Amino acid sequence: MTTLLAISFTSVSRGAIGMATLILIAWLFSNNKKKIDWMLVSKGLAIQLIFAILVLKVSFVEIGFEWVSKAFTKVIGFTQEGTMFLFSSFVSGEIESSLVNFVVMVLPTIVFFSALTSLFYYWGILQKIVYVFAWIMKKAMKLSGAESLAAAGNIFLGQTEAPLLVKPYLNKMTNSELMCLMSGGMATIAGGVLAAYIGFLGGDDPVQQVYFAKHLLAASVMSAPAAVVAAKILVPETEKFDEKLEISKEKIGSNALEAITNGTTDGIKLAVNVGGMLLVFIALMAMGNYILFKVGDLTTLNEVIVANTDFDGLSFQFLLGYLFAPIAWLMGVCSEDMILVGQLLGEKTILNEFVAYVSLGEMKNAGQFHEEKSIIMATYILCGFANFASIGIQIGGIGSLAPDKKATLAKFGFRALIGGTLASLFTAVIVGALL
Repeated sequence: MTTLLAISFTSVSRGAIGMATLILIAWLFSNNKKKIDWMLVSKGLAIQLIFAILVLKVSFVEIGFEWVSKAFTKVIGFTQEGTMFLFSSFVSGEIESSLVNFVVMVLPTIVFFSALTSLFYYWGILQKIVYVFAWIMKKAMKLSGAESLAAAGNIFLGQTEAPLLVKPYLNKMTNSELMCLMSGGMATIAGGVLAAYIGFLGGDDPVQQVYFAKHLLAASVMSAPAAVVAAKILVPETEKFDEKLEISKEKIGSNALEAITNGTTDGIKLAVNVGGMLLVFIALMAMGNYILFKVGDLTTLNEVIVANTDFDGLSFQFLLGYLFAPIAWLMGVCSEDMILVGQLLGEKTILNEFVAYVSLGEMKNAGQFHEEKSIIMATYILCGFANFASIGIQIGGIGSLAPDKKATLAKFGFRALIGGTLASLFTAVIVGALL
């Protein structure tokens, strides 16, 4: 594996081609091409670029971000105290299970972070942090108060929790604001699952955990303005909007203990949901691969694939890899890794990001990547909830808070998926150009 290089003309030029391609794709899917505010788009991309330069190239900012990442992974470490109590043997004191790598060490972090987030929300700490991010985006990009709060909230909360910050505004939101809310939910991740992703990629190595925590945190922050950019190209603002910036006072519980209890309950549901989704989707993929391999045998395609590629025959991974490889290459991924990254992008979009991160962790541990840059870009590409299942989750979740907007949510579902996907790709392209 090659080491990361300094900024080069090749990286920057490849990044420029990739960004132009992604913006062209967004423009093609826009519902009102003449009303696109290109100044807002430029400002949003500039915010991403500045943040990426600060985190990756300015030493004191990089050190500060690594300190935050260490604090984040330290909190993850606290989860292990509860995990050891629940799953370790009372005789040996050790965890005696082959499930230790995932069920025992990864899923509990989702529960703990959900409870912690709920507590911070009850205390009002999270709202204050969100308000600062929202104020910056509102001033820099001239957004409405509601969409600024939604975009900032998505950095820390999930796609069904962040809308609670703007619950009073939901029924009055313009189509463009709703698109911004939905794309932001698709483009970013919640704190609990971010902790799980660190476990997928960093394993039990503290250095690797901090390394990937830094990039995952950066991806989550950068994806907020990126989602705004994508949303405002896809559904430009044409209506008058409310500029007031005010967070909903709604609490998650009547006291701190109830907030922790509610957060724990939600975290357990999410952890079980994640485990169930991985079980089902990976099993479906195995079944699909079995059928495809049989087809490959009957048509002699397997022999051709084995002779000309690194795959063992016709499979789901083979099809996704070659389908999405051109996009990966245009974004700046080297030709040796473009099929691997293409496969990951496909798994994330068609299945979900959990399956894709598991695959990324396995590929990384097996040394399949030619460049470390490809691993980092893949980390940013996968950092979001943009998959087909999320369309239904958003219609149900946001629709329950604003029933009058369900028809609009359904109409914009596929566009939101495109917006969330493009936002993650924007961040990956910018980071790739700087590596």
